Amino acid sequence: MALRVAELTFLEYFASRYNIPVPRHISGAAEIHEIKKSLEGWGGEAIVKADVMSGKRGKAGAVVGVKNLRDALREVKRVSSVEVNGKMPRTAYLVEKIPAGLEIYTAITYNSAFLGPSLTVSLVGGVDIEEVEEDKKATIGINTYDGLDAYQAGEAFASLGCPKDLISNMSRVMVLFWDLFISCGMETAEINPWRITPEGKPYACDFKAVIDESNYKAKVPAAVFPEYPENISDFEEEMAEWSAASHRGQAHVSSLEGTKILPLLFGGGVSTIITETLEAAGGSPIFLSDFGGNPPYERMLGTARICFSHHLARAKLLLILGGKANNTFVDVTFQAIADALISYVEENGPVDVPVVIGRGGPRLVKGLLAMKQALDYLKLPYVIFGPDTPVTMVAEYAAKLVNGIVRLEEV
Repeated sequence: MALRVAELTFLEYFASRYNIPVPRHISGAAEIHEIKKSLEGWGGEAIVKADVMSGKRGKAGAVVGVKNLRDALREVKRVSSVEVNGKMPRTAYLVEKIPAGLEIYTAITYNSAFLGPSLTVSLVGGVDIEEVEEDKKATIGINTYDGLDAYQAGEAFASLGCPKDLISNMSRVMVLFWDLFISCGMETAEINPWRITPEGKPYACDFKAVIDESNYKAKVPAAVFPEYPENISDFEEEMAEWSAASHRGQAHVSSLEGTKILPLLFGGGVSTIITETLEAAGGSPIFLSDFGGNPPYERMLGTARICFSHHLARAKLLLILGGKANNTFVDVTFQAIADALISYVEENGPVDVPVVIGRGGPRLVKGLLAMKQALDYLKLPYVIFGPDTPVTMVAEYAAKLVNGIVRLEEV
């Protein structure tokens, strides 16, 4: 399973361990005199943030600047109860305000195009990376055994026209960022933005990551991963009950409040990578899913039916995607999905969504034939990717397709 890490956990347990420079911070639950002392030490200003397991906090009003103790106490109370994309904060905290004229985006993730991890950087920080033009970001592959060196990182920044006097500092902190990523079993990590002071010193001012709990490196000494309050949707509740009904096959979902792509994903950690790719490319996935574990036909049929009954009517694209299976019979899962799709249309009427498919594994041809027959019968447009196509490439294509950037074509 994947473990998500928010900024406050990063500030408390990871930043100092890996010498990553961050603003000073204090819990919103601290004593009033402690908060007052912090504000005085920070020049009287601070940023109040919600500790919530969701992005886009600023747009939801859960990140706000304050200039005195009274405002700080008021905003801590307010921000700690602001719902962000359906998620409730665990608490609120204050961080030092870092003056800066430049903000930088950085992320490390596993990228099948490089057959390993990659580093993405942009001098346009503080915004969603999908909003950044392609020529304003650079991505380089990282050799897992050699790691990231400062020279590689420097070349990436130089290619974007980064000021020469800043490249050295950013290259150094990228090596520290890589050490954090690879040492803790992370699948993806993002620092956005790095705020650069007038003196050229970078500070990591927001952080999010996903850790693979099955990776032995995830057992970080002294790190405490807090539990966050959840607003369980009817869909998540029904799927949880269905998942608990049998140990045969996985049926895990987590709502993401997306509005575009309905993702039926397979492959554990691969599912997380696909979801992160969809989010980064503007695909707006409705939920995170993992439906592997070689589910029998009835199990997968019920899983697909629940997904379709809750989300198919509003979805703009159906994505069926996973890595190459070792033990899961693709024909069984695909036949179940096809039958669930036909059943939904027969009960609710026609749907008009494109379908993107990518999978590999035992009995693949038979499974693809079952899907093709069902989609032809329902007159739904579709595209099928071969088993050797990287899952990130398929996810990026799906995001472009749903946003009208590319046309649907047979591949």
